[in-house]
Amino acid sequence: MIIYNVTTNIDKSIHDEWLAWIKEHIPQVLATGKFTEAKLTKVLVEEDLGGTTYSVQYRAKSREALESYYKEDADRLRKDGLSKFADKMLAFCTELEIIDEYSITIK
Repeated sequence: MIIYNVTTNIDKSIHDEWLAWIKEHIPQVLATGKFTEAKLTKVLVEEDLGGTTYSVQYRAKSREALESYYKEDADRLRKDGLSKFADKMLAFCTELEIIDEYSITIK
């Protein structure tokens, strides 16, 4: 499994607007059919540049599905956010390969 991780630092002047937007954007990314789930998380480290940092982790169905997302969907889906928030956010993407998963059952 592959996790496509998008980390974004948001300027406080657009924080609430961006947060509302990302909650609509994530279902659009999932609607491409390339991912099985997504998690929106807040990064709990204070950034030197200020603002608030979030991470969205999309679980890709496969490496091929992620490559297909890049070719067929990524540019179109990125444009909306960039046009609205480009000068007030800083984003970067990483790919993570899941090696093993563990969980514990709490009684």
